[in-house]
Amino acid sequence: QVQLVESGGGLVQAGGSLRLSCAASGRPFRSYAMGWFRRAPGKEREFVASITWNRITNYADSVKGRFTISRDNARNTVYLQMNSLNPEDTAVYYCATSKLAYQLTYDYWGQGTQVNVSS
Repeated sequence: QVQLVESGGGLVQAGGSLRLSCAASGRPFRSYAMGWFRRAPGKEREFVASITWNRITNYADSVKGRFTISRDNARNTVYLQMNSLNPEDTAVYYCATSKLAYQLTYDYWGQGTQVNVSS
């Protein structure tokens, strides 16, 4: 059974940085795309960033130049480095992955980690 566990959230002042981690277990890691999403209070869940099995990355316009997604296949972990945070980045951040290898879909989700950015 695939499990995704996020960590690294917390409270940070505007302009600060956080690094989120998502540890995956239950199957081989390297063949699967990984994504980060977020849900702000009162808003729909939105895409933040993704990284494919061959490390092609994609970002939402709102985070380009500030966030960096990466993966460590040896540790079965995907990261989201978040810099220059602003209050609009406050949300629960979720990582997700596909059910099938080499697919850019999101079928399994973690429980989320809260990020709060104060002004």
